[in-house]
Amino acid sequence: MQRIKPGRLHRAATAILAALLLAAPHPVEAEQLTRETEQAFARYVQDREAVMDQEIAGRTYFLCIDALSTASRDLARAALSNGKVLIGADLASNSADIIPVPGGLIHDWTGVIFIPGVSMSKVISTLQNYDRAEQYYEPQVVKSKLLEHSGNDFRVFLRLRQVHVITVVLDTDYLVHYTFLDPAHVAARSYSVRIREVENVGEAAERERPPGDDDGFLWRLNSYWRLYQTQDGVYVQCTAISLTRDVPAGLGWLVRRFLETIPRDSLRFTLESTRHAVMNQVEGEPGVNESHIGDSSDER
Repeated sequence: MQRIKPGRLHRAATAILAALLLAAPHPVEAEQLTRETEQAFARYVQDREAVMDQEIAGRTYFLCIDALSTASRDLARAALSNGKVLIGADLASNSADIIPVPGGLIHDWTGVIFIPGVSMSKVISTLQNYDRAEQYYEPQVVKSKLLEHSGNDFRVFLRLRQVHVITVVLDTDYLVHYTFLDPAHVAARSYSVRIREVENVGEAAERERPPGDDDGFLWRLNSYWRLYQTQDGVYVQCTAISLTRDVPAGLGWLVRRFLETIPRDSLRFTLESTRHAVMNQVEGEPGVNESHIGDSSDER
């Protein structure tokens, strides 16, 4: 019997999945976000944030690679200096990456990059330039807009687009807060406050689907950033904790892989795009006025 190469097997599975999805009037049945699922996510976030607060306060393990053994930490730093993104299994993390809860899945991924030869202020000015996020993070961010800004607090709109056999478009709002711990350490937290799946995008009938009447590809998204300035550049760490529906019954043998891959791939893309955006800034590019970036007295 002829052996099928893994690449051909993957393409065959993708083709089968595409055929199944295209043949169905509604590829995935709508899923209800229940109170039980929301509460499970809230409890998980509360526990994770308690650990994060201790790490930030102590600064001992400000970056997750700091928790590695000396030899492993040196290898990780060398990989980061060579442009690698360390994510998930490459890191020392207490999270389980994907956690089943009643009616849903919690995805918890941490990634780290190193941006050489840049200052903390340049990284922050890029992150806070929300009106240009659609340029920095395209094609996953289709539209972006800074809605409100007061001190170290921001309210941001992003239209997200994910393509994984099927295309999903989401209109999302976030509240973002920056904490300037000292000149070398900055932390930021972003919480989704509105996520709506959009259908018939670009057509006259375009509309946002009401909560609980969507496909459940993204119900919640929290992002936790840590920036560490060294003499050679800035380390950027991001932990993304999201809530999605569980794997649809009957399609688990194919859909599970794609549903569980999107959060990890999105985090990798976000970190790589952030590094690219920072390193490609030019003098005089419109951005956040660095004289207004942060207040070192801001403690949480």
